[in-house]
Amino acid sequence: MDELIGKFTLLFTIIDPIGSVPVFIAVTAGVDSSIRRRVALRACAISAGVLLAFVIGGQFLLDAIGIQLSAFRVAGSIILFLFALDMIFGQSKPESEVHDAELARERALDLAVYPMAIPSIAGPGSILAAMVLTDNSTSSIASQATTAIMMVVVIGIVFCCMLLADRIQNLIKDVGASIVSRVMGLITAAIAADGVLGGIREYYQIGATP
Repeated sequence: MDELIGKFTLLFTIIDPIGSVPVFIAVTAGVDSSIRRRVALRACAISAGVLLAFVIGGQFLLDAIGIQLSAFRVAGSIILFLFALDMIFGQSKPESEVHDAELARERALDLAVYPMAIPSIAGPGSILAAMVLTDNSTSSIASQATTAIMMVVVIGIVFCCMLLADRIQNLIKDVGASIVSRVMGLITAAIAADGVLGGIREYYQIGATP
C-alpha cells in the first residue's frame, strides 16, 4: 500500500492535474461542450499512450543506444530541476502553457496534442518518472504494472479535472492556480534533486561501463 501511495503521489505531483486546467480552458475557449470533451479525451489518450510507451520500451531504447539509466536519470533530473525553477521563480506551468495555447486557439483539436498532451500532461518529468519507476534492474513486473496503473489513474484525474475545468477555475481563480503550480514546482525540485543523487549513487554502485 505504501508503494502505491508513493507512486501515486509522485506521479500526481509531476503531472499536476490542477495545473493543466488553465491550459485546457485556454485551448477550448469559445468552443462547444462536445468539442471540449473530445479535446480532453484526445489529450488524455495521447499522453497515456506516450507514457505507457516509455514504461514498456523506454529502457530498451536506452540499452539500444548504449546509455545507462543512471545517466538518463541524472540528465532528466537536471532538466526537471530547471523546469521546477521556472515554475517557482518564472512563469508558472499554467501561465507559460496558456500563452502557447492562446497563440493558436482556433485549432482546438490540434492543440489536444500540443500543448495539452505534450508537454502539459506527458512532459519531461512524467516521462522520466515513467522510466525510473519501471527500471528492470530494480522493479519487478508486478511493480512496473502498478506504476502503469497509477499513471492511468492520475491521467484519469486529469480528464475529470478538464471536464470540471470551469468550476475549478472559478473556485481557485488565476491566483490559486499560480500558487498550486509554484507549490508543485517546489516539490518537483526536491524530487529532481533526489533523482540526481540517486542517479549518481546508482552509477557508482554499478560502475561506469567503458
